Amino acid sequence: MKRRQFIQNTIIAGVVPLCGSPDLDPNAVLGNTPPLSVNEQEAIATALGKKGTYNQAQAVYTVPLPRNDLKVTVKGEAVPISFGFGGWVSFKKTVDGQQTVMMSDTVLLETEVNPLIDATHAAGLEISAIHNHFFYEQPRIFYMHLHGVGTVADLAKKYAQAIGNTKLFPANQPTPVAQSGPTPSTGKELFDLPALDALVKYTGVVNGPTYKYTVGRDDVKIIAMGAEMTAAIGLNSWASFAGKQSDAHIAGDIAMLEGEVNSVVRTLRQHKLEVVALHHHMLGEQPRTIFLHYYGRGPAPELAKGFRAALEQLGKGGKKTDEMRH
Repeated sequence: MKRRQFIQNTIIAGVVPLCGSPDLDPNAVLGNTPPLSVNEQEAIATALGKKGTYNQAQAVYTVPLPRNDLKVTVKGEAVPISFGFGGWVSFKKTVDGQQTVMMSDTVLLETEVNPLIDATHAAGLEISAIHNHFFYEQPRIFYMHLHGVGTVADLAKKYAQAIGNTKLFPANQPTPVAQSGPTPSTGKELFDLPALDALVKYTGVVNGPTYKYTVGRDDVKIIAMGAEMTAAIGLNSWASFAGKQSDAHIAGDIAMLEGEVNSVVRTLRQHKLEVVALHHHMLGEQPRTIFLHYYGRGPAPELAKGFRAALEQLGKGGKKTDEMRH
């Protein structure tokens, strides 16, 4: 089935609210999506030359694509790649199981954007968005979202073709060099994790020197290209902490329905967090989903309060937007 047919079908289906609230487990099963087989997962890993992880609850296979070749600063201060400069590609079956959807977010220098557009189209895939996620970063970074529909093996090969000549391709990344001296501190040592978890009301994940929360939108059912969008395939709000407990950076993304946008913007500004981007990530999804990127600097607990306050705005604007659509 073609992508346009999927979009038409999802428009007919409309919005299907789910029981519960945004505080549900982001790994909860939201639908009856058929799983990816072991052979399909291996086909992805073989094409990209790198194994990913399979989220069984959401039936999503993801390969991380961090830009470890880059050294990035924000406001002149070095920040780790795990702070927000790691791309990814994910694969998931459509709800009817007839096709597979591929979605990806790529981290690019300015000079890499248009060559990847050409390579993506040459491979038979599509571009759904190009935008910034940060202010003040050096070098300047852009994010390009790619997508496609087809069989798992075909999509994996097309994606590998598209990124094969770029630094995104795993084989083109530098080999990690063993560091001498003391072991670098991780997010566990740099932050008071129980205190932050109590404020955010979620448990985050340590990734090197950073600590990150990822929160799904389990209060609504969102379909794109015939597949159910969940946290593992990019429909999530997140907050990443770098620095240390008393002097931290926060960067993140809030996934919103249209009616939620301005309440989230207002709330972030009330907590002195900077709004740095407002845009879409997908094409043809129903209901329409808007993503907001933000940045802040200060004591980690104060930054965490701002993120939690933004999360509390979600679910308040969806009903109004749905009524306007009908």
